[in-house]
Amino acid sequence: MRFFMDVIRGVLIGVANVIPGVSGGTMAVSLGVYDRLISSLTGLFKNFKRSMQTLVPILLGAALGIVGFAFLIEYLFATFPLATCLTFTGLILGGLPILTGSLKKELEKRNTGIKAGHVAAFVILFVFGIGMSLAGGEGAAVDLSRVNVIGIILLFVIGMVTSATMVIPGVSGSMLLMILGYYNSIISAITDFMTALKDFDVPGLLHGVSILMPFGIGVVVGIFLIAKLIEFLFNRYAALTYSAILGLIISSPFAIFINMGAVQLRPAEVIAGVLLLAAGAVLTWKVGDEK
Repeated sequence: MRFFMDVIRGVLIGVANVIPGVSGGTMAVSLGVYDRLISSLTGLFKNFKRSMQTLVPILLGAALGIVGFAFLIEYLFATFPLATCLTFTGLILGGLPILTGSLKKELEKRNTGIKAGHVAAFVILFVFGIGMSLAGGEGAAVDLSRVNVIGIILLFVIGMVTSATMVIPGVSGSMLLMILGYYNSIISAITDFMTALKDFDVPGLLHGVSILMPFGIGVVVGIFLIAKLIEFLFNRYAALTYSAILGLIISSPFAIFINMGAVQLRPAEVIAGVLLLAAGAVLTWKVGDEK
């Protein structure tokens, strides 16, 4: 049962990583698996079996979420932008009780209350989260129709930097890709690769591998590096880290709507969006509570 639930959590984390303005790290925190995920990454070689029991279902689900949603994202945002944004806002907000509860436990353990440093960390990271969203935009997509050695190195570096932002709650890796001009190109590479796989298009598969392999290797390297840093922060400055993460997470809904742009308010979609927001919050809360 736990394996199945972790696959579902992984799917939601993967989907979150595809949405500009939504953080996979935020979703992991909201679902109550962030600490377990980080400890499994940092302790992979020390506790290989136990770490793999955690990582395999979550990463499997994440891969399914990324690939599956890559085909849907453009359609959903183009057809139902408000309802889609409200749904992901609900998924994020539903995890806040888990995070605030963790912060409260940490403060109680240290027999202290909220201090100026905690407030400052919250405010600074809240402003940073919104500022990063305002810096984003559609941008011109980087042309990956032909990839050379320099392009492969850049894809590795982009993957490493982006994965670091994917792991940090509240910071959107897809938003960073959009700012750098790689978002549309990577999404297209994923969908083109899956289409080529379905059609047994060998040249298409090889081209997809030339893009996705260096990017993917960079993602893996970046995740391990940032996981070590996150573990250090939780071990040494847990309450401060929770406060900062809380600021980033609360900024995420603002980021979603900032990047949604102007939309036509249709009564049916508004009602559906509100219902989906509530459903998303309940889903995250329930799944995150089943730890």
